Amino acid sequence: MTKKVLIAGFTGAMGQKAVNLVNKMDDFEIVAGLSPIAKNDPEKYSLPKDAQIFKQISEIPEDIADIWIDFTTPTAVYENVRFALNHHISPVVGTTGLSDDQETELLALSRKEQVGGLIAPNFGMSAVLLMKFAKEAAKYFPDVEIIEMHHADKKDAPSGTALSTAKLIAENRPEHETAPEEVESLRNVRGGDYQGIKIHSVRLPGYIAHEQVLFGGNGEALTIRQDSFDRESFMSGVKVALEKVSALNELVIGLENIL
Repeated sequence: MTKKVLIAGFTGAMGQKAVNLVNKMDDFEIVAGLSPIAKNDPEKYSLPKDAQIFKQISEIPEDIADIWIDFTTPTAVYENVRFALNHHISPVVGTTGLSDDQETELLALSRKEQVGGLIAPNFGMSAVLLMKFAKEAAKYFPDVEIIEMHHADKKDAPSGTALSTAKLIAENRPEHETAPEEVESLRNVRGGDYQGIKIHSVRLPGYIAHEQVLFGGNGEALTIRQDSFDRESFMSGVKVALEKVSALNELVIGLENIL
């Protein structure tokens, strides 16, 4: 049975990659797109000619799709996912910027509605493995900092991947803070702080998505790094999510949890 897909944010760089992916997949069909800036011309965006285009979620009718792919903005993603869950559309979310409280609320809603879905801070396999390796290393190296580097147009900082990395590290090490007596002579020079883990965000043209996790110990150091040079690298993870999301009965946070 063919799965009907709605893509929110289909006009953006990641949205267009998702469009191309779904167009190539058997048993999946794009039936609609959501974007406040789109023109009513599906073929302009490589959508099927009979796909519907909506500028706001209030225009979307009941039962339009089985799966909702979201590559929108941090300001829109929460309401989008709420809408999808309330309308029994399984969300596959690559947009970052959701708070812990929002994720908790959406998880509770998915359980209430018995709708599965996936929220992934990163769909790249290298990023998923970086998080996995960093969590393991944290048992042995409690002193750690994170540097994430992204393109200049990224709307949120830190990145969802960096924040998720910090959360996984914090789960696997004793409560700890490196250099607690430091004095900043320039405000925020030490970056953001998540439970004693410093996070530094770089935004520059020419970059796509990159992360380094730096661990320090007595007389040694460990650096784990991943680089995404092309947004196409994220599509293998999106494909896995599309193939598995229908088997889920609640929201899952993190691609690694469905691999």
